Amino acid sequence: MSPRIAFAAAALALIALLGGCAPESSPSPSASLSSSPTFTSDAEAFAAAEKTYRAYVDALNDVDLSDPETFEPVFALTTGDANDATKKTFSQMHADGWTVQGETRIDLLERSPGDEGVASGDVMLDVCLNVGDVRLTGPDGESVVSPDRLDVQSMRVELFQSGSLPAYLIASISGREDGTSCAG
Repeated sequence: MSPRIAFAAAALALIALLGGCAPESSPSPSASLSSSPTFTSDAEAFAAAEKTYRAYVDALNDVDLSDPETFEPVFALTTGDANDATKKTFSQMHADGWTVQGETRIDLLERSPGDEGVASGDVMLDVCLNVGDVRLTGPDGESVVSPDRLDVQSMRVELFQSGSLPAYLIASISGREDGTSCAG
């Protein structure tokens, strides 16, 4: 594997990598970047949100914790609290000398049952994120991942429209207990 060690879950889901579900991150009041929908259908909005989330996971899989420049593509796909938490988490992991190996996979990605559709200006996704192959180690080479971590994490992702462009940014990622089960 190249020096760009494949990264794991969403920065907010890094807590999930270590042990449990990620704490819910509330979008800041200014996080909604567009008050009027730029999509003409729910299907079009969902497709754009899905594209953003898949790009986000790809960017995470390309992160090398020893090279902060590799964090930038992840930051570019987040906004508000998600962006702040991602920057703080990556900076701390870099400072602590952690490394990550393995790759995160999306096992399920679907519209959340609570999503209000294109009229709301945002999209909520339910995701089953497979982090079973991800290994996170400290500078001593010892794992910092809880032995109780589930291989598949049940996540809810909220995306806000990005300005006037028909695109989305990730505003929050949290653990979830409702929606489609991620159990094997």
